[in-house]
Amino acid sequence: MSMFETVPVGDVPENATILDVREDDEWVLGRAAGALHIPLGELPERLDELDPDTDYYVICRTGGRSMRAAGFMVERGYSAINIAGGSGAWFESERPMEADGGAEPAVK
Repeated sequence: MSMFETVPVGDVPENATILDVREDDEWVLGRAAGALHIPLGELPERLDELDPDTDYYVICRTGGRSMRAAGFMVERGYSAINIAGGSGAWFESERPMEADGGAEPAVK
């Protein structure tokens, strides 16, 4: 697997492009504000929706799926950085989040 960087939530720039690879039911409950959503299982067939010249900060719930996604992306020439601790760490750090229907964001 190609090498990719893993960074803590605090090192993710404010204007970063965040790619959330969690499932739909996790996404609707709460996510990093402004994140893009492609579930990990759909990434191979949807990779062409992403710009290979953009740095993507990849996030899931705890970091496992985002690690796999970042590796997959880097192997195909994309720039991907894994967010350590995932959405749980994002939530705990009180970074901006949103949820469907204006609900209070939560992480599942």
